[in-house]
Amino acid sequence: MANAIDKVKILGAIFLVVAGVAAFYSLESSLQLLRVGVLVLGILLAAGLALTSGPGQQAWSFAKGARSEFRKIVWPTRRDTIQSTLIVILMVILIGLFLWLLDQISFWVIYDLFLQLGE
Repeated sequence: MANAIDKVKILGAIFLVVAGVAAFYSLESSLQLLRVGVLVLGILLAAGLALTSGPGQQAWSFAKGARSEFRKIVWPTRRDTIQSTLIVILMVILIGLFLWLLDQISFWVIYDLFLQLGE
């Protein structure tokens, strides 16, 4: 029985969103603030109705858990961030130079030694 009620609540929430969007477009000649207000009201009512359902409660519980996990994150200091960024930049330059050197060596081996096209 609760599952059927949850489905009705979710369908009602979808209907409220669709009604809000339809009202937004049907009030085309009205004041923009009124149109946006009707749309936001439809979305808020839909969210409120959806949160009373079982899946809505589960989603709310998940969001609260995600927020508490987000607060546990230890962010790096400015110094750590700058050092990591400089290390990445340095490694990109070094690898780029290494690949350029391999390209020059392979060019020399292919064109000068094998094909003897060098000067």
